[in-house]
This record gives sequence, structure tokens and C-alpha cells, in this order.
Amino acid sequence: MMSMDKWEFQPIGVVHSAHRYRFETPRQGVFSASGGEIELFSEFAGDAIADLAGFERIWVIFCFHLNQHRNWKPKVRPPFPASGHCRSVFATRSPYRVNPIGLSCVELAGISGNRLLLRHIDMLDGTPVLDIKPYIPEADAFPDSAVGWRSEVPEDPDLKWQLEFSPLFTRQAEFILRAGAVDLANFAGVQLAHEPLDASRKRVRQIDEERWQLNCRTWKIIFAPDMAARSINVLEIVSNYTDDELLADAEDRYGDKELHRKFNREIKNI
Repeated sequence: MMSMDKWEFQPIGVVHSAHRYRFETPRQGVFSASGGEIELFSEFAGDAIADLAGFERIWVIFCFHLNQHRNWKPKVRPPFPASGHCRSVFATRSPYRVNPIGLSCVELAGISGNRLLLRHIDMLDGTPVLDIKPYIPEADAFPDSAVGWRSEVPEDPDLKWQLEFSPLFTRQAEFILRAGAVDLANFAGVQLAHEPLDASRKRVRQIDEERWQLNCRTWKIIFAPDMAARSINVLEIVSNYTDDELLADAEDRYGDKELHRKFNREIKNI
């Protein structure tokens, strides 16, 4: 049996992102409206990135750090379409891999000292970055390439659900975002645009005949799907804490209960 060496890699930086939990990340960065940044460690900044300015996109090689103790699977179920079959792990971009290494092409919005400012990212906050390479269109883009099993996935725009955000939801989401918390408008847009009622893949459940809820951290997004029109009215945001859980002396495991109290006082129904 052939013996192979093991390799150790040194992170060159870390991602700062609004995405904290696995369920918040879009299936690809291109489907995300969220930005973020890579903070390079001092020894890997300076001359190492001096000529990176001017590139519109970069490749980021990173570690799925929350998956490091999870077993890989030879067959995985891709997120789209929901009714799809399991596929070979090496024919997918599943994060459950033999080596927890990820690859993402992101927009480079700017460089500030040792920080790379990014747009449209699909990496979690705290993600260790292993390497950065420039995206070179003539070397990296092959739009006419065969895509194997993905050719079976219909690229029908009618499969995408149309979303309408109520004025109440918009005000509530902006209030939460200004407080430095999660971007619930972006989260709802990413989660509900495709297969929005797939409870096996998404944190959704039906409330009554007309309404569903989508959970994100300690918040509930209430929405009403129109099955015939394939449209969704995103109605409002509700705290996932009970009144007792928001009492002044209640345990605050996630450090966000003061925001929920302020939300309930100031904007819950405005």
C-alpha cells in the first residue's frame, strides 16, 4: 500500500462575517448579499498583497473549521434541488469532506492595511484562511464546460420564488441590522428564493393554514407562501424568546436579550 505523508497548514488570516452558524451560509457566495473581510495576520500582509489591488475577484482557500471532527461521507445530498438524489462527495461542493477544505470565489471590494474587504461571501465568521489567489478570467472561466449530473438540474427561472417584503418586516430587519446583529433581510432572501418549504433542509415550519416561520438564531421570520403564484410575502420578525425569558434577571446565553427587549418595546408592531 502506498504511504502518503500528512501535511499541516498554517492559517494566514481569519474571516470576519455576519454568518455565524452553518445554517446561515448561502449555498454559494454568489447567492449572498452579505459582505465581510479577511483579516490577514501581520506577517502575511504588506508585500504579500501589494499587487492584489485591481483584481475584481479572488479565490479563497479556507478550512471548514466547524466540521473538523465530523466524518466525511462518500455520498451526500446536494442542497438543490431538494428532491435530488445523493451524489458522490467529490462531484459536489459539500462541506463534509475527507479534508475540511473549502474554496470560494468572492468579490474584492478593497484593501485596507491588512484587511481584504469582500462582497458576496459564503464563509462563516472565524473561518481560518489558508491561501488567497487572484481570479484570472481567461484561466478560471470555462462557461461552456460540461457539468455532469448538474446538467439534470433545470435552470428554469420559474423555479425561483418571488419574494415581497412587507414595510413592517423591512423596518424591523433594518432595526436589527443597525444594532449590529444578523441581516435577516438577506437571510430570508437567500433561504426562501428556492425550495422555501423544504423543512428537511431549512429551519422552517408551518404555523397555520396561511403562515410559516423561518428561524434564524433567536429570531422568527413569519411569511405567507402563495403556492399557485410561487410567491412569498415576508410579513414580520418576531422574537423567539418568551416574556419570561426576557425578564431582567434571565440567563442571556447569546448576549442578545437586551436587543430583543428594545425590539419589543420600540419596533415590534410599528
